[in-house]
This record gives sequence, C-alpha cells and structure tokens, in this order.
Amino acid sequence: MAKRDYYEILGVGKNATADEIKKAYRKVAMQYHPDRNPGDKSAEEKFKEAAEAYEVLSDADKKAQYDRYGHAGVSGSNGRQGAGGMNMDDIFSQFGDIFGDDLFGGFFGGSRGRGRTQQRNHGVRGSNLRIKLKLNYEEIAKGATKIIKVKKYTVCTTCGGSGAKNKASIHTCSTCGGSGQIRRVQNTFLGQMQTVTTCPTCNGEGVTIAAKCPVCRGEGRVYGEESISIDIPAGVQEGMQLSISGKGNAGERGGMAGDLIVVIEEEQHKELQREGSNVVYDLHISFTDAVFGAQIEVPTIDGRAKIKIPAGTQSGKIFRLKGKGFPVVNSYEKGDQLIHVNIWTPQHLSPEEKAALEKMSLSPNFKPQPDKNEKSFFDKVREMFS
Repeated sequence: MAKRDYYEILGVGKNATADEIKKAYRKVAMQYHPDRNPGDKSAEEKFKEAAEAYEVLSDADKKAQYDRYGHAGVSGSNGRQGAGGMNMDDIFSQFGDIFGDDLFGGFFGGSRGRGRTQQRNHGVRGSNLRIKLKLNYEEIAKGATKIIKVKKYTVCTTCGGSGAKNKASIHTCSTCGGSGQIRRVQNTFLGQMQTVTTCPTCNGEGVTIAAKCPVCRGEGRVYGEESISIDIPAGVQEGMQLSISGKGNAGERGGMAGDLIVVIEEEQHKELQREGSNVVYDLHISFTDAVFGAQIEVPTIDGRAKIKIPAGTQSGKIFRLKGKGFPVVNSYEKGDQLIHVNIWTPQHLSPEEKAALEKMSLSPNFKPQPDKNEKSFFDKVREMFS
C-alpha cells in the first residue's frame, strides 16, 4: 500500500511554517488519540501516521530531503517501518509536550493523564541491541526486506508489562500521589524556593506493586525471541548502520524499549568488486579476441550483459556500462560498471604455434606503436574512480 503524502496527512501546504506544522499535528493527534478512540485500530494507525509525518516535516533537513525526493528521500534516515513502525512510547516521549495539559488533563482528567505520562517518561528504558546483517550485491542493489529472529527482552504477556500479579496489585503511590515527583517549598532569605525530586517510594513511576507477577518477577519483561522485519534501502554500504526505534530490549515495568541497531555487512561477490557506487570487473580476453574483436558476456549485479570488444583493443582498456552500478542511498543517482580489459598471454605453445608467432613477430604490425592520445594507466585509474 502506497504511503500518503505527509503534507496531506497533516492538512498543510508545502509552504507551511514550522509553527503551522506543529499546530496541524497537534490537531490531528488530538483527533485520533487512542484515549479518545479506545479499541479503534484505524484511529491508532492514523495517530502513528501523523506522528511519522510530523517527525519528518518538523526537521529542516528531513523536510528538505522529503520535498526533493519524496518518501524515498527519508526512508533510510531513521529506520522506521512505515506508520506502523513508530511505537507509542516514541510518540509520547518525543512529542508529548506538544499535546500539553489540554489533551491529557482537559479531555481525560488530570490524574489519569499525568499518571500515564509519568508512567511513560519514568519507566526503566530498555537497552539498545546491535546486530550484523550480511547482504549480497543483488540485495544491496535492489533493497531488501529481511525477517530476522532476535534474542532479547520482550514484554511479559502474563502481566502485560506492568510487573504486577494482577490489576488489584497496582496502587497509586501514596507518597507522590501518582505524579512520580516530590515537590518541596522552602523559605530562604531570597524568598520561597520550590524543588522537585524523584519520588523515592516509587522511583518516579507513580505506582507501587503489592504482589509481583510470578512469571517476570516484577520486571514486566522476559527473555525470549522476536521475529523482526527490516526494510533495507537500496545502496547501503559496508559498516552503515540502520536504527529501528523500539525494537531493542523491552523496558522494565512498561518503560520504553531500546532501539535495534543494524550494522550492514557486504557478502563478497565471486567476480565483481565494489568501489563506492561503482562496480569493477576484471575481464581477461585472448590475444586473438583483442586482435579481431569479439562479443563477450560479462557478469553484472543483476544478471549478465554482452559487450563488444573492438578489433585492436589494448590491454588496460576500460569499458563503462552506464547505470549498471549501485544506487546511492536516498537518491536517484546510480553508479556504473567498469570493465578492465586484460589480454591473456599463453604460457605453453606447441612447436607449430611458436613457429607461426615467430614468423609474425617480424612483421612491422607486431612492433609496439602506442597511440600518443592513449591515456596512461594512472589517468585511467583516476578516471575510473572520478
């Protein structure tokens, strides 16, 4: 299913100011907020979709890339898996301040809203995970979707991540009243001063647990395995890292999950070599093919192609197949395939072959007569990687 235009999602034009984009996002987010639409999966997806749109359009660099290349311009910049790839923890953590008290307090009651925000902000965040993913040349050239199994901490399904034996075991913290913070007012010679500290009873979570979940023992998470789908953009290179938000270790007792860092590794091709966005191939031809010319089939990253070797081709000649290299990430540019010609010299000759070659060697045509316009080896190398 094709992605919707980000400007269309927020209902603004391309010339909208940062303030107008922020207001538009707040309006859409309030309309489709899960608390206003309990159990409505469609509304939840639109809420996530709006957050994804705002994440791009509120960032000047990402917005410029999007304006120029569309969704392809930002598809690999943050590792998102589309609108569904953003989880609620990310949205409330990154953009919760935009909603303000009107959303959490005005619509749903102050204590409930503050408790939910506090729970999200003060849960123990899960750690990031780092994995290596090996790709072959064809997968790098076309992009790929990989489903991998990752051993990690996942949310405990028994308690739903709360860490409690049951709902009755979860109590609002009596020390902080569910806010997760302790406010103190002190009189000083400068007047009254207010200090805010994390509640020592609930460690800032706003709740206490009377009886722990017997499966996770109060952590709200268990060690297991999860299958994760990863979209790899075309053109990635060795060592490049993709960050998938919220796919690392689950946090404790409802805390935000960490991120999954995917490190790209290139599987060596048996015939081709990569140089940036270009592909290099060493072609060995016979002496007679160099003299008479030939049609020769060569490998490429997406199959095979035929090239014409003109009569009289010299060793060291470089042919270029335009656009047969790797695409550049987040761009419409593509590299080329460079074919370096090497003339194979026979090492074992029969007496007849040796005699024929000795006779031909006396001909003036077999004396080296380099063309003055022929580029030097260093010029060819410089041109090959320019």
